[in-house]
Amino acid sequence: MAITVTSLAIALVAALVCYKTIIYPFFISPLAKIPNAHWSAPFTPAWMLWKRFTSRNNRTIQDLHEKLGPIVRLGPSEISINCVDGGIKSVYTGGFEKHDWYPRVFASFGTVSMFTMVGSKTHSNRKRMLSNIYSKSTLQTSPHLGIVSNAVIFDRLLPILDKAASTAAPLDVHDLNQGLTMDFVSSYLFGLQNGTNLLQNESFRKHWLHLYMCRKPFEFYSQEVPYLDGWLRRIGLRVVPKYCDEANAMLDAWALDLCDKGEQSIASTDPGVEPIVYKQLKQALDKVSLKNGEKPDKAQQRLDIACELYDQLTAGFETSAVGLTYLFWQLSKNQEIQSKLREELLTLDPPVAYPKSAEMPPAKAIDNLPLLEAIVTETLRLHAPIPGIQPRVTPSPPCTLAGYANIPPNTRVSAQGYSLHRNPEVFPDPESWQPKRWLADQNSPADLDEKRRWFWAFGSGGRMCVGSNLALQEMKLAVAAIYTNFRTTIVNDDDIEAIDAYTVKPRGDKLILKFESVRDS
Repeated sequence: MAITVTSLAIALVAALVCYKTIIYPFFISPLAKIPNAHWSAPFTPAWMLWKRFTSRNNRTIQDLHEKLGPIVRLGPSEISINCVDGGIKSVYTGGFEKHDWYPRVFASFGTVSMFTMVGSKTHSNRKRMLSNIYSKSTLQTSPHLGIVSNAVIFDRLLPILDKAASTAAPLDVHDLNQGLTMDFVSSYLFGLQNGTNLLQNESFRKHWLHLYMCRKPFEFYSQEVPYLDGWLRRIGLRVVPKYCDEANAMLDAWALDLCDKGEQSIASTDPGVEPIVYKQLKQALDKVSLKNGEKPDKAQQRLDIACELYDQLTAGFETSAVGLTYLFWQLSKNQEIQSKLREELLTLDPPVAYPKSAEMPPAKAIDNLPLLEAIVTETLRLHAPIPGIQPRVTPSPPCTLAGYANIPPNTRVSAQGYSLHRNPEVFPDPESWQPKRWLADQNSPADLDEKRRWFWAFGSGGRMCVGSNLALQEMKLAVAAIYTNFRTTIVNDDDIEAIDAYTVKPRGDKLILKFESVRDS
């Protein structure tokens, strides 16, 4: 009798396991109707994890959408969408909460930033503290950013390029772009006096970039298997090398130092010194504490500010640098478009000429140049600096996505700019760089509106990139300054294709260009 009862119990457990792992996910789950990325997808994420481990996420998902349509099941509880209506409009504009993928990858100092906050309410509270400082109208009229722009462009960047042109020395513009964008962002956040000067300090630039980039190959573990490294460390093994921990510690110390310098300058109202973003965030956090009848916890506040601004620094410099690198590459390959851009830039009054004009043209005038706008937008479409997945979590009750109903709660759902930007029905010949796609005189208003609906370089909805206006303003100014004064041609673009990652860069980590002065031409 005991044997019979034991056998029955084993059979019931086996049947339950079979139901949970095979019958339900394959045949009964609402996700069972969605096309599978791989035959194993309904019961294990292993196939997709392998693709991500081997750095083939973006292209794999793109291939799947081309073959299977606008929605694909990547794992037992993960789907990918690639459409606007019933897709990104529902998920991102609809306010689905972020997946804990974000704090696992990007949190720092034991706390979270606006970007890594999972809940919409906490994110909205933080965004209200900072959104006005990043609005287009504020940036275009900001005396702080005006001073930063003058210093970074005229005092640092253009002299480097002028020397290269006069000596016919080639330059690695990808390396240079990373210094340029970090100087811009850090100086706006903390004040020009306290920001970095990576453009002129080449040795520190290379050291800092090494610290930052050496950790990148190991992001998979925190993204997709967050407990593996912790488990292995308990038995004396690790998949993330010790030097990554050391690099993180040095980067944290560097970020805290910037914040401490900002704190020391907080009383200043001099636009060249005042840490405008740091100051606004600090004062906003103080107000929240006072409103709640609490005394600000200075130690915790210091970490919260450091986490927030470190995230804005790194995201801002890395993405804009990559965008500029591919923009310079495309213009250097397309001399006719480069010449037309120069003609447009010379209509600015005054032009962004070097040696420096009496004053800079208004930021709004640069922003309103149609060909420059088209070039930047098309570059961000084809070479999105963040082309990877943006995970969200489906809500309760179940929802409908891409025509499939009853998507259960807590399903990981994501879209990626890499795929949205390659829809051939919206962007014919999507792998070609064609700025004319965005010109009003060559497209109907309806076509342009549809392209803009699918353009996703900065995300969409309430959690789209808060720094998008700053990124566009600094990119346009840099392009205007360079191509008003110089012609660029390619010296070495080996391995220029982008790595397959959440945030990309050229596989060869370089782009070597030659600069020629056009002042006398």
